[in-house]
This record gives sequence, C-alpha cells and structure tokens, in this order.
Amino acid sequence: MSIWELFIIAVGLSMDAFAVSICKGLSVKKLRPKHAAITGLYFGGFQCAMPLIGYFLGIQFKQFIISIDHWIAFILLGLIGANMIREAFGNDEEELNDSFNLRTMVPLAIATSIDALAVGVTFACLDVSIVPAASFIGLTTFILSAIGIKIGNVFGARYKSKAELAGGIVLVLMGIKILVEHLITGA
Repeated sequence: MSIWELFIIAVGLSMDAFAVSICKGLSVKKLRPKHAAITGLYFGGFQCAMPLIGYFLGIQFKQFIISIDHWIAFILLGLIGANMIREAFGNDEEELNDSFNLRTMVPLAIATSIDALAVGVTFACLDVSIVPAASFIGLTTFILSAIGIKIGNVFGARYKSKAELAGGIVLVLMGIKILVEHLITGA
C-alpha cells in the first residue's frame, strides 16, 4: 500500500472524528488550545489503537481467508463507507456537551474509531506494515480533530455532514480499488 493510499484511508477514517470535533467546537463558549489538544489526543489515540487491535485479530484468521481477502477488504470498506454516507444524509442531531472529561470523551473516541478496527482487519489481509500505518492514521486524526473543533467553534455544524459524506465516498472508492486491482492483477 502506497503512502498516498494510506493517506486517503487515514483521511476517510478521520471524518467521523472530524464531524464530532465540529460538534464539540459548537459546544464550547471560549475555545482554548487545550480543547483542541484533548480532542486530538482522544480521537487520534483511539484511531491509532483500533487498527492495531483489528490487525492482530485479523492476523489470527489470515490463513483461513487469504483466498478471499480482497473481497473482505472490499466489503468492509464498502460497508463502513456506506454507513458514513447514510449518516451524512441522516437528521441525527448530536447532543452538544461542552465537557472534555474522560466519561465524555472515551465513548466518543470509541464510537468514532470502530471503523478503524475493521480497517485493521483489512490491513492484516493486505500485509500492511501496521505500526507506521496506525501511527499515521492516529496523527492524521489528531490534526483533523484539532482543526474540526476550531471549525465548529467558528462556523458551526455546516460542515459535519459534508465531512461524513466525503469520508464515506473515499472508503467505498478504496474498497473498489482494492477489489479491481486484485481482479485485474490476480495478486
């Protein structure tokens, strides 16, 4: 997997965290740098850890699924992307909560990084070097979450659904690319 492909996946995975960061930014009356750092650390940290967990789970079953790994990657990325697209068009209103404590942030971080767990399984099928890949995903999410909280504080919820839509489309396209490459090259 090229660095460009990893970057595209990292941005796609980060869109949920970006969207929730926008909502967190809406909830804060006076935004401070620590709010961006806390949000970035929670979301980036979980987004880094989940692919690692998924990868090690996927490695356990790799010998059983090697012949269909491209289909698994296609299906997982397609489902994750489709769900993000569906959420982009939903009318679900996020509850605004200006707390940045552990009880508030951990559930949000888990919820926004579940997709990364499935991507970690996909990475196990694709022989991706997981530590650099997961670190890159975490760093990308950290940066986009910090930007998202500022955007939410300044501009409001206008970009939340667009971020989810873009992230979903990117993940679906990456799944299609993996499948098509495998079917054409047989690798």
